[in-house]
Amino acid sequence: MPDVASSTECRTPTLAVVIPTYNEAENVSVLVDRLHAVLAGIDWELLFVDDDSPDGTAQRIRSIACKHPHVRLLQRMGRRGLSSACIEGMLATTAPYLAVMDADLQHDETLLPEMLRRLQQEPLDILIGSRYVAGGQMGDWDAQRASMSQWATRLGKHLIKADVKDPMSGFFMLRAEVLQDCVRELSGVGYKILLDLFATSPRPLRFLELPYRFRARQSGESKLDEAVLWEYLLMLIQKWVGPMIPARFIAFSLIGGSGVFVHMLVLWLSFKGIGTSFLVGQSAAALVAMTTNFFLNNLFTYSDMRLRGRELFRGWLSFVAACSVGALANVGIASWIFEANSLWVLSALAGILVGAVWNYAVTAVYTWKRPKAT
Repeated sequence: MPDVASSTECRTPTLAVVIPTYNEAENVSVLVDRLHAVLAGIDWELLFVDDDSPDGTAQRIRSIACKHPHVRLLQRMGRRGLSSACIEGMLATTAPYLAVMDADLQHDETLLPEMLRRLQQEPLDILIGSRYVAGGQMGDWDAQRASMSQWATRLGKHLIKADVKDPMSGFFMLRAEVLQDCVRELSGVGYKILLDLFATSPRPLRFLELPYRFRARQSGESKLDEAVLWEYLLMLIQKWVGPMIPARFIAFSLIGGSGVFVHMLVLWLSFKGIGTSFLVGQSAAALVAMTTNFFLNNLFTYSDMRLRGRELFRGWLSFVAACSVGALANVGIASWIFEANSLWVLSALAGILVGAVWNYAVTAVYTWKRPKAT
C-alpha cells in the first residue's frame, strides 16, 4: 500500500500576502484581481484576516476562494486590531517571504514583485513601501490627516534605532525569520506592526525603502479614529516600559488616573461646594468616577470588544456590580481615615487606591467577556 504522506505533494508558496480586513467587502474582489495581474509567474498565496466584519467581507472572500484556491481566509471572532491580525496571518502561512498591505486599495501592489526580487537577491530583511523617500507621495490626504501622520512618524522614530523615513507604513515585505525571531515579544497593539517589528527585533534590521504614491480610498471608511491613535500611543508606551506590563493594563491605569480627577472634582463640589457630608460626597464621587471609567474603557481600553446597544447597558450594570466591593472598600476606608485625621484629600486617595485594586481584574472577568467558542 503506498505511503499517502509521501505521495502527497507538499506545496509551500514563495510569497504570502497578508491583508487584514474590516468592512472591506467592496474592495476584496478588485484587490484579488490586481494581485493576480502583478504576481503572475510567482508562487503566492493571499491570506485575508477578517475581524468578523458586519458588512459580509468574510462571505465575499469565501466566494472568491471557491474560484481562486490560493485565496485563504482567517476569520477572527470577538477581537479586533490591525497589528494582531497581521501577526496571526503571518503565522498562519509557511511561505518564506511575507507581505503586509491594506485592503483599501491605497497601497501600490505593483511594488510587490520588486520587493520579492530584492529580498531574494540582496542581503535585506525587510522592504518598505515609503511615502517619505524621494519619489514617494502622500496622495490626496487633507492637511489635518497628513499632519497627524507626520507627528506620529516623528514620535515613532524615537522608539527605534534605525533611520526609517516611514516607520508608520502599513505596506512592507519581510523574511519570515524576522517575524519568528521576535513574535513572542511583539505587543500586537494598535495598527502599526512595522514599528513594532523594528522596536522588538533582537538585532538591527537590514531594510530598504521603496517610494510609492499613497492612493485615495475607493470605498469604505478610514479606520483612523481616536481609538486607533490611542492604541498607537499605548504601543509606544508599552515598548518603553517593557513587555511585562500588558498594554491593556496601561490603558486601564491611564483612564483610572483621569478617574481620580473626576472623583476629586465631584467630591470637592459636593463636600466643599454643596456642603454634604464627607460620606455622601465620597459615595457620589465613587459612582460618578466608576461610570466615566466604564465608558472610557469601553471606548479605548476595550475598543476591540466594544459594547454597544443593550450590551452597553448590561456591561455598565455588570461593571458597577463587580466593582461594588471595591467601591464599598473605597468609601469605608476613606471615611475611617477621615474620621481619624480629617485630611479629606488623603482619605479620598486612600479609598481610591483600595478600590482600584479590584477594578482591572473584574473588567475582563465580568464585563468585557470574549464570546464563547461554538
